[in-house]
Amino acid sequence: MCLGIPGRIVELVEGPPPMGVVDFDGVRRQVCLAYTPEARLHDYVIVHVGFAISRVDEEEAVRTLAVIRAIPGGMDEVSG
Repeated sequence: MCLGIPGRIVELVEGPPPMGVVDFDGVRRQVCLAYTPEARLHDYVIVHVGFAISRVDEEEAVRTLAVIRAIPGGMDEVSG
């Protein structure tokens, strides 16, 4: 199953394409922000296969992460 995982942008990286470091519940990954040009530092984004595909508010991100954490192995793809 493919999921979009919410994470918080903690660093912006200049250059084409626009990139950022996104924190997923303590795990940080570099993510392409080309599809979310409106995303800013500290925003939450939904990430699918290394691309931020939409912004999401903090409340929704927290709820979604709680559901993913409740699934056995739900965060394995992010942390692995």
